[in-house]
Amino acid sequence: MNDDRPVLLETRGTCLHLTLNRPRALNALSHTMVRLLDEALSRAERDESIGSVLLSGAGDRGLCAGGDIRALHDDARASGRSSLEFWRDEYRLNARIARFPKPYVALMDGIVMGGGVGVSAHSRIRVVTERSRVAMPETAIGFVPDVGGTRLLASAPGELGTHLALTGRSVGAADAVLCGLADHHVPAHLLPDLIEALGEPAGQDASVAGIVQRFATEAPAGELEAQRDWIDSCYAADSVEEILRQLRESGVPAAEAAADELLTKSPLALKVTLAAVRRAARLDSLEAVLDQEFRVSSRAFEHPDFVEGVRARIIDKDNEPQWKPGSLAEVDDQEVARFFAPLGPGEQELGLAPGPTHTPVDEGQAG
Repeated sequence: MNDDRPVLLETRGTCLHLTLNRPRALNALSHTMVRLLDEALSRAERDESIGSVLLSGAGDRGLCAGGDIRALHDDARASGRSSLEFWRDEYRLNARIARFPKPYVALMDGIVMGGGVGVSAHSRIRVVTERSRVAMPETAIGFVPDVGGTRLLASAPGELGTHLALTGRSVGAADAVLCGLADHHVPAHLLPDLIEALGEPAGQDASVAGIVQRFATEAPAGELEAQRDWIDSCYAADSVEEILRQLRESGVPAAEAAADELLTKSPLALKVTLAAVRRAARLDSLEAVLDQEFRVSSRAFEHPDFVEGVRARIIDKDNEPQWKPGSLAEVDDQEVARFFAPLGPGEQELGLAPGPTHTPVDEGQAG
């Protein structure tokens, strides 16, 4: 009989194994799942018999494809507010994972996108496989990278994170490690053995990191290292328009393809995303970045591009979103700045970081 609980908990030895259990939905996160994960980590933190935590996804297609986009879309269409409470709890969970005092191992096998990155890439030990595809694809649906993703991308070498944030492209195992989104590559067929080893009483004297290292191998070759020259050069620009110009003028076919790809994204989301990544690089903690992302998500949720993007990409799948505004030239810098302003009366800040996290828009950094 199948267990239909959305999060499965199993303790083996001193390891608490958490399994995201919505395989038909690629283990997309619901609010209930976020709460269950938070409760489980809270108990594990206090339980002296638990030495480590392991996170995996049910099925063989992926750890987690992100948040439940259809539910968020329906809430936005109905002018609801429940999505904001979902993000509030989700971002708090992301911060808890990053500060979790015991080894937390995330198996980032298969598809790991959006919210899936949030529950895995902030952990202490991050494992990818040859099947991994890791991405923050929000600009394609008129949204902006969140779940601490702007901090992760801002910390990637050179301008790799800016490239991934704006295009929303997915990366494989080697590139995930290169970008600082993962630590180790373990072949997918060895994951059952790794899970067993982490739960074996005989292995409890060994460090969790050491156990994972025993199974780690070199990842299949990636693509980004060979593209660093044009990525670092073109994406260092201070505006999306200038990035596009440099991509076009680079003479590199891959750069021109990236420019074509950017033109399919929400112009407003592109400009806000660039500003968000640049700002995240200047903030001093994940908590401060999550506070900023909550403001941005709150504003993006209210904007028609989000509903339209989900409709075009996920619901109707016509891939013909009608963005508003429809071009980069029409996006006003003041509108971009509004996404980062403190929330208004009747709106509650996330408030993870002590003191204010709002920073003024530097000239040229609005996107």
